[in-house]
Amino acid sequence: MSGQTAILWEGETLVSTLVTSELVNEWPEYSLGELGKVITGNTPSKDNPGDWGEAMPFITPSDYKNYRKKAAQSIRSLSDEGVRRLAKRVLPANSVLVTCIGSDMGKVVMNATEAVTNQQINALVPNNDVVDANFLYYSLVSLHETLVTHGSDGTAVPILNKGDFEKLTVQIPPLAGQRAIASVLSSLDEKIDLLHRQNATLEALAETLFRQWFVEATNNLKPGKFGDWVEGTIGGEWGKEVSEGEFIQPAYCIRGTDIADLQIGLAYKTPLRFVKPKKFESIQPKTGDIIIEISGGTENQSTGRALYINDDIKSFYSQPLIFSNFCRMIRPINEQYSFFIYLYIQYLYKQDEFFGLENGSSGIKNLDYKALLFEIEYLMPTEDRVLEFDKQVSPYYSKINQNKRQVQTLEKLRDTLLPKLMSGDVRVAY
Repeated sequence: MSGQTAILWEGETLVSTLVTSELVNEWPEYSLGELGKVITGNTPSKDNPGDWGEAMPFITPSDYKNYRKKAAQSIRSLSDEGVRRLAKRVLPANSVLVTCIGSDMGKVVMNATEAVTNQQINALVPNNDVVDANFLYYSLVSLHETLVTHGSDGTAVPILNKGDFEKLTVQIPPLAGQRAIASVLSSLDEKIDLLHRQNATLEALAETLFRQWFVEATNNLKPGKFGDWVEGTIGGEWGKEVSEGEFIQPAYCIRGTDIADLQIGLAYKTPLRFVKPKKFESIQPKTGDIIIEISGGTENQSTGRALYINDDIKSFYSQPLIFSNFCRMIRPINEQYSFFIYLYIQYLYKQDEFFGLENGSSGIKNLDYKALLFEIEYLMPTEDRVLEFDKQVSPYYSKINQNKRQVQTLEKLRDTLLPKLMSGDVRVAY
């Protein structure tokens, strides 16, 4: 054995020692069905509306966008009656839930509490005498490509049924080795989760301060327009998928979905596009700019999601940023107005104010951003108050972005270690 490596973060030892090893084939092979009980979920019948309530999470693939490793809540929940009706489908905490149909194929979470899933999810309740639940989670995460391949059998909608799911195989070490490996990866995920929770707290503090200063305390506020704080707005550009002709400048293109991802963490699917250099110069965001989604709203989700831009946000990407033509860039007169404008727009969005500012077809809604910025009056503070507010909240966002950079580093380390640990190419000394 060779290649010992200690992994550290901020002076704290994450794990004692990793050692490289060539003993991959020593691990026995098991089918998933041998590692525990597979339970496919089910959705309550439309004939039983009383099955819905608040007693137990009902997890579907739509919930996975709100999860990292652990699933603690869900968009919809079952009532006590629903739980009784689906008693055979109830999953104990720390089961491993795998999406097995459609475009979400192969996503994996663990349920933090007892839960029921719909029929698009196969859950594996681990036999703790054979497999560690956390190790099983990481094994199935590492099987993502295999899950997708087995589900894509030529059918119109990819699906991996229970029988085929149970037959999939993994190689696993003895329980002590499983726990050691899972401990390394879990330590990384726990640190990542802690950073995300810290950021949620900091964002909430900034929003609370905004409400206290500019919503609840109205004595020093007067009617005014966002336009009083704004130099102007600029339209976006979608560009080309590949470099061709004059479209030679690479840039990551922010869309509404990327705004949503960056509000709660990091955006991993921002597309790399190519634009004309002259166009790029006119739409490249500067520090203090705000990108707002102006098209793409639905009946349940309005347009108006917003993102502030500064050097921290730009640093998360390996290429410069632009934004799509479904967005609009707001340029404040003073970059120190940025967090005030951003949080004000966020406040209005969360109050569902923008549903009343939308127009367009029934399928896709468009935000009347001109009315929002230059026509409608809202209660506005003095400039001195806005500048003081910026001093108060800027440290919050500096810390948020510092945490995000650390999340990037930890996720890269986890994603590098995962396949090596699961294959046995790297072993944990235990």
